[in-house]
Amino acid sequence: MTPKVVLVGLPGAGKSTTGRRLAKILAAPFADSDSLIEDQEGVSIVELFATVGEPRCREIEAAVIASALTTFEGVLSLGGGALTTAATRQALTASDVPVVYLRATLDQLSQRVGDGRTRPLLTGNPEARLALLATERSATYDELATIIVDTDGRSPGQVAATVAARLHERRNAR
Repeated sequence: MTPKVVLVGLPGAGKSTTGRRLAKILAAPFADSDSLIEDQEGVSIVELFATVGEPRCREIEAAVIASALTTFEGVLSLGGGALTTAATRQALTASDVPVVYLRATLDQLSQRVGDGRTRPLLTGNPEARLALLATERSATYDELATIIVDTDGRSPGQVAATVAARLHERRNAR
């Protein structure tokens, strides 16, 4: 049992919102790795980052994602920094699950995340932090992606429909 698809991208790319819509299209359950972590740990991601720090949060995240890749059959959305962990990248590659990179411009991401208050890595100056994260992570997203979908100027429903169509094309091409 493995997910039907995994969604990745920077904070504000629309992974959770699009993921929920995509799950409806695919008639599959939806899970967000941040929510899975919060359920397991009993605290919010913001609190977890504050109390145990980013390195420990990434370890917890990697374990939760590795478990989901073997036990969850649906649409799985990963936190924006999940792919910074080698174990998560290796688990994704080994799973052979389609990985969809939801890509957006910095301007669009900044509009979507607002003040970044609920996103631990964006506190202070969300726009500058997003630019840094984009520089650090874009190559990894590109490398691991099976499918890349640009989200600028498109509703989550339009993005979900595009992802569903691309997944269908991919399955039929095999």
